[in-house]
Amino acid sequence: MKVLVAVASRHGATTGIAERIGEVINRELRDRGANADVDVRTIETVTSIEGQDAVVLGSAVYMGRWLKAAREFANAHAAQLAEIPVWLFSSGPIGNPPKPDSDPSDIGSIMDLLQAKEHRRFAGRLDRRKLGFAERAVVSAVKAADGDFRDWLAIEVWAAEIAAVLWMAA
Repeated sequence: MKVLVAVASRHGATTGIAERIGEVINRELRDRGANADVDVRTIETVTSIEGQDAVVLGSAVYMGRWLKAAREFANAHAAQLAEIPVWLFSSGPIGNPPKPDSDPSDIGSIMDLLQAKEHRRFAGRLDRRKLGFAERAVVSAVKAADGDFRDWLAIEVWAAEIAAVLWMAA
C-alpha cells in the first residue's frame, strides 16, 4: 500500500508533524501485516501522485489560510486526489489554549474539491528567531507566545486512525 504524506511548511514545524504522521501510519500498517510504502515529502518535491493508494496532505496556516503552495497543489492534483482516500491537516494555532481556535478559512473548499475524508487542526510551534521581519511584527502585534505547542499524542492517535481505515479497506 502506497501512502503519500505531502506537506507545505514555512519553518519546519508542520514538516515535523507530517514526519510523525508518516512514521505512525507506516508502523501501524506494517504491524497489521500490510506491505506499507509511506513516503513523506514536501509539496514542492512531489511531481505526481500516480500510483498512490492514499494521500495525507498538510499545510501550515498563516493569516487564516493554507500556504499558497498547498492550495496550488490541491488544485493541480484535484482530479486524481478525488479518486483516492485523502486526509487533510493544518498546523498553526499557538499558545495554551491554542489560538486561533477556528479552522483555516479555505479548508471547506479544499475538502470539497478533494472529497477529503477528514480535516484535523493541530497546534504549531513558534520560534521568533526563525521568522522574518514582517512575521515577527505580526506575532508581536498579536502578542503570540513562543513555544512548541504540538500535541504529539493527538497527532499519533489520528495517524493510527488513518492507518486502521486504510488497513480495513485493503
